[in-house]
Amino acid sequence: MDSPLACSNDVQLSRTLKSRHVSMIAVGGIIGAGLFVGSSTAISQIGPAVVFSYAISGFIILLVMRMLSEMAIATPGVQSFPEFVRLGLGHLGGFMSGWLYWYFWVVVVAIEAIAGAKIIHDWYPQLPLWSIGVGLMAVLTAVNLMSTKSYGEFEFWFSSIKVAAIIVFILITAGFVFGIGAPTAIGFGNLTAHGGFAPNGWAAVLAGATSTIFALCGAEIATIAAAESEEPSKVISRMTVTVTFRILVFYILSIALICAIVPWNTIEPGISPFATTLQTMGLPGAEVAMNALVLVAVLSCLNSGLYVSSRALFGLAKYSDAPQWLVKINARKVPARAILVASLFSYFALAINHFSEDLFSFLINACGATMLFIYLLLSLAQLKLRAKTEAEAPERLQIKMWLHPYGTYAAIAAMTAVLVFMGLSDGLAEQLWLSLGVAGIILAAFGLFRRRA
Repeated sequence: MDSPLACSNDVQLSRTLKSRHVSMIAVGGIIGAGLFVGSSTAISQIGPAVVFSYAISGFIILLVMRMLSEMAIATPGVQSFPEFVRLGLGHLGGFMSGWLYWYFWVVVVAIEAIAGAKIIHDWYPQLPLWSIGVGLMAVLTAVNLMSTKSYGEFEFWFSSIKVAAIIVFILITAGFVFGIGAPTAIGFGNLTAHGGFAPNGWAAVLAGATSTIFALCGAEIATIAAAESEEPSKVISRMTVTVTFRILVFYILSIALICAIVPWNTIEPGISPFATTLQTMGLPGAEVAMNALVLVAVLSCLNSGLYVSSRALFGLAKYSDAPQWLVKINARKVPARAILVASLFSYFALAINHFSEDLFSFLINACGATMLFIYLLLSLAQLKLRAKTEAEAPERLQIKMWLHPYGTYAAIAAMTAVLVFMGLSDGLAEQLWLSLGVAGIILAAFGLFRRRA
């Protein structure tokens, strides 16, 4: 029987990414419109206690990243996390995780292109929305085609801008709350003044994790980028601390400061709470500045989405789960064909949005729970690989999953609970069932693929 990692092709991608590139890819992977705009919905539904919803979600993601760190060090030469699933669960696991991951990110690329186009269209209404989206896609596709290093360099600066902006926001708002540079200290009264800290109850806090967790997905992109870095294992081993810092500071602290300054029940869904906070503080140009920052976040996610979807497709082709001609790389060791195919699907999604927004919404909803399915597969793979490594090469376990195996069990239980909450929620049940439908289609495709093989 063939090994689940038996390749039909030994083509290797470049290793031109620096440690600084991968570090910022990890930091920027989940700092996007989900934080700058999407957090408004969570705050308006949960209240100040939303910080605990993000903490719960962050804890789940942190456990997943710890699993990845363990497996990356224990299995040298394998850094792309769909390959960890393949190694732990076999051919079916690799096929499912690879195609689910590809589908998730090509839809995200289209979403981000539309989001960026809407911001620019507000500034230049004479430009058609669809043409702006196509233009953004074309520019960042070209960046990815140039070289892996060009992707990394663009992402480094995109992420640097986002991180700098959040740090400045935290410093300004903290000064306002504590009265540093302001006439008086506003304090933390707003956290409890409008119905209490958890005005809709703690059940809403737990249910809120079903939506906040998806804003935190994306940190795993760094594991794929690390495979094209100079020291992949060393880079991945640092990521757990990076993710912890990001979750604690960038999400929880910034949202806590927002709720301290702006009464939670005045936050409007769909309108950046960051801009609302700056306007409440009386800072001029807040809306324009935040729109510009959201555009940077959108372009960053679009850039990374093109990168990671092409690598997922390249990995599938490498193990004969996608057409072999996709394994072809250009002179700069970039999988140009996989990049172009990924971008073509996103152009198709843009066209769907132009002619039928309902059909595009269907595509979005059909990937709503996909990342949790993939993370569950990864958790099961970690249990298998950990047992195998302990039996065959325990010295490779330089980084270990916390409280093994109970830490992994806790992650599996938490993710399962999120999916159950989704199924019981009127607003999220459709996403769960459509995502299950996509998973079912991929499973059926695997069965057909095996029969023809």
